[in-house]
Amino acid sequence: MATPTEENFNDYKTAEKKALELMRAMQAVSPKKNDIELALLVAIFELHRGTLPASTVGAIVQGHLKQIIPYYEAKARPPG
Repeated sequence: MATPTEENFNDYKTAEKKALELMRAMQAVSPKKNDIELALLVAIFELHRGTLPASTVGAIVQGHLKQIIPYYEAKARPPG
């Protein structure tokens, strides 16, 4: 039986998979990365609409970025 932490991680991975599928579908609609980036950010704000102020949503996004940027920076570095 999965622990609550494992279940949370599995839920996240399922959502991440769907988000990547959505991103690929969006690329088929518009080759402009800017259009896709803005649409995804709007979706985040819409997710929280009516429950959190926009400034709080922005702070949440910035917090997430601080966590994932090091992962992608490390991934981009050549090994060794």
